[in-house]
Amino acid sequence: MVERDAVRRSYDELAPVYAAKRSDDGPGTRVLKRFLGSLEDPERVLDAGCGQGTPVLSRLAETTTAVGLDFSREQLGLATANAPEAGHVQGDMTALPFERSAFDAVVAYWSLIHVPLDEHRAVIDDFARVLRPGGRLLLCEGTNAWTGENPDWLESGVEMAWEIAGAEATRDQLQEAGFAVLEEWGVPEEFADDEEEGKDGDDSENGDEDHPWTFFVARLERD
Repeated sequence: MVERDAVRRSYDELAPVYAAKRSDDGPGTRVLKRFLGSLEDPERVLDAGCGQGTPVLSRLAETTTAVGLDFSREQLGLATANAPEAGHVQGDMTALPFERSAFDAVVAYWSLIHVPLDEHRAVIDDFARVLRPGGRLLLCEGTNAWTGENPDWLESGVEMAWEIAGAEATRDQLQEAGFAVLEEWGVPEEFADDEEEGKDGDDSENGDEDHPWTFFVARLERD
């Protein structure tokens, strides 16, 4: 089982290694551009699990009032340097430190997958709480359910763990939380080389061989 404090400590410890593995450009940023293009004059956007601030938070800050949230102090320190125009908040995705309807949109890139499975719904519910009615969510999740750990993630000597609910369960949780799923699509491995590279095991067990990750675009329908 994922221990949140252990994941936070691991991200603190490997912050420079992880940042070096992240690309400043690529298919992930094109997904973000497509999402932002679908919004009507977004003002405030939350990057939930912003990591070191690139490429997502820095791109958000170019056109919106962006706020990055992460529970790793070291990652958030890098985000402050990499995306200085954004706001930066240390906090937990299961209890977001923001008021109701505070944001026009929320994005979560490969962050929900580090939350214990029995708390995934709490995260999605809190995304709904901080979004205004009609607000949009861009969420990434593994296509198939998988849990595991790697004692030497990214050859850093640091252990990392994942709990992935899978696309079907995540779709159900989104709908139960009051979201209408507008789009979803599978993405190939190169969208997240650092995440897919780190997991142990055979692809046939860990996810769809061609599209191991699924992006959801959802609109909050609940008042």
